[in-house]
Amino acid sequence: MYFYSLIEKVSKNKRIIIYVDMDGVIASYDFGKPLDITKKRPLYTNIKTLESLLDLENVELGILSVCRFDSQIREKNDWLDKYAPFFKKDKRIIISKESNPNHTSKELKLNYLKQLKVKEQIILIDDDIETLRTISKELKDLILYQDSELVD
Repeated sequence: MYFYSLIEKVSKNKRIIIYVDMDGVIASYDFGKPLDITKKRPLYTNIKTLESLLDLENVELGILSVCRFDSQIREKNDWLDKYAPFFKKDKRIIISKESNPNHTSKELKLNYLKQLKVKEQIILIDDDIETLRTISKELKDLILYQDSELVD
């Protein structure tokens, strides 16, 4: 439980919110397949690792994900209800590119994180290295992990 111990250390004396990307982190992501969110394979190892973090007193989990169409927000929420219901509904941030034209996924995530006014330590887990690079340049106080850190 390497990742668990990392988070345990960070959360020892302060409250943290961990935002998790869905596609490629807790749900399979195959570039060659159609975007049927409801049929994405759950990545149970990562899901179980994240759920175990709720045993830590100062940890809160959230979703920060982007989809192409507004209708997919409901689909992603339905998927979460089925495979990872421990992500509270009020901490599920799913942003549609249809409602935010001319913005990339990394820009949408960065913009959301920039507007947060919280006292907690924010951690982001994402599978996209370009998203992590972009965010790390703009938001120095965030802790960033690539999805590979979840696997022991």
